[in-house]
Amino acid sequence: MRLVPGSRLALVGDGPQRAELERHFKGLPVVFMGMLQGEALSQAYASADIFVMPSETETLGFVVLEAMASGLAVVAVAAGGLTDILTQPGVTGHLYPPNDYASAARLIAALAANPEARQAMGQAARAEVEKFGWSAATKTLRETQYSRAIKVSRSKRRRPPSPYHHL
Repeated sequence: MRLVPGSRLALVGDGPQRAELERHFKGLPVVFMGMLQGEALSQAYASADIFVMPSETETLGFVVLEAMASGLAVVAVAAGGLTDILTQPGVTGHLYPPNDYASAARLIAALAANPEARQAMGQAARAEVEKFGWSAATKTLRETQYSRAIKVSRSKRRRPPSPYHHL
């Protein structure tokens, strides 16, 4: 195992393979943060440069959305719900094929070596994830969906209910 020179790896979360991973990374600049929540998790995102999501079974991708909201460049496996989030590969984040760890390493190394590309990707990710926020969702509901519902309702002819309606 080798890391990009000058880099450090922080693993956030916990699970049944932690002991095995600790043995694997022994002697390297790797810190196991354990399960984090709230302010501690926010600080972890804020102190990172790149967020890597290798889980091939991720369904919703909330942690990727959180990383994007934090302005981080993301490298994730092209599996599960992650492909629905990173819809502009190379712009809002990088996707690599499942089990292709060499591709993942190349993408991470390229971002680590290029602060400008990392920053541009983080900014694009932040702008993309803002589309999922409450403000944007409320605006869409108010300006598009609500207006459409009113038009559909007005276009329907009003008919008395059928006497068979409750059968």
